[in-house]
Amino acid sequence: MTQFDQKVNQVFPGKVVRKDLVRKVKVGANIPVYVLEYLLGKYCATDEEMAIQAGLLIVNDIISKNVINPDEANKAKAWVKEQGEYTFIDKVKVRLVASEDKYWAELINFNDNYIHIPNHFIRTYERLLEGGVWSEVNLQYMYDEEEQRGRKSPFWISDLKPIQLASFDFEEYQSGREKFTTGEWIDFLITSTGLEPEQFAERQKLLLLIRLIPMVETNFNLVELGPRGTGKSFVYREISPFSILVSGGKTTVANLFYNMASRKVGIVGLWDVVAFDEVGGMDLHEKDVVDILKDYMESGSFSRGREEITANASMCFLGNVNQPIDVLTKTSHLFQ
Repeated sequence: MTQFDQKVNQVFPGKVVRKDLVRKVKVGANIPVYVLEYLLGKYCATDEEMAIQAGLLIVNDIISKNVINPDEANKAKAWVKEQGEYTFIDKVKVRLVASEDKYWAELINFNDNYIHIPNHFIRTYERLLEGGVWSEVNLQYMYDEEEQRGRKSPFWISDLKPIQLASFDFEEYQSGREKFTTGEWIDFLITSTGLEPEQFAERQKLLLLIRLIPMVETNFNLVELGPRGTGKSFVYREISPFSILVSGGKTTVANLFYNMASRKVGIVGLWDVVAFDEVGGMDLHEKDVVDILKDYMESGSFSRGREEITANASMCFLGNVNQPIDVLTKTSHLFQ
């Protein structure tokens, strides 16, 4: 462990995750990197090698037993039925079905969108209603043959723990920042995104940090065009639970902004960052999308019908360039 690593562990004890450990457990795990980092932070946040190895065994055991792929959904449902209850790590979404006066939960990999959930979880974790939260969920199997009202479902959520920091102490974070020089802090941030700061010059580090601005500034618009395999998509898909990557650049007005039929705000109202991947092949199904998108990027609001809606999501547009770097540097701009 380097001197810098030791300093980071001393300043932020119990909150530091070694990025090389992520690669040891990521293979085959159908979960985002930030979920893995949460587990590693829980069981491997130490600089003692023996404790780290013991923690890795626990994390790998949790992933093998509690994380399922969508094609294992039927098997997972059988586990719950046969054992009476089972714990999964999955993304949980909740919606209100007004006709039944009831909240229903959906587990994405479990492939069931009619799961009973107690109301107190929704009051405590409002983000369940706003795009969903990766959580550690305990499911129970209770089939009520006498249930008369509404839809029948045997699956009940008895416990739910979001996989994210329960609280954030900004003063502690600020106090820790004071113990680092500007150069050290930049290296710390670069490392936190999964890159090795020693591989980059100062200007390159600052350019890489620009990717993080949309996550901390509202209504910040960013275009990044660059060679393949430079981590453009990774940042917005893997390191934060509050950003969403729209693959292929395909979307509609209803999905992105506002659905007139259901009267629900689209993803700009649910996420801090909306990133479009492969913008070179962007396929906007409706002409209105471009006009509304330009209006929103300029003012942070948009109009649909009689509604004027304000949102805070930053917009990022990511694309690959296919020419060699030495050719690109002689080009006045990359929008050709």
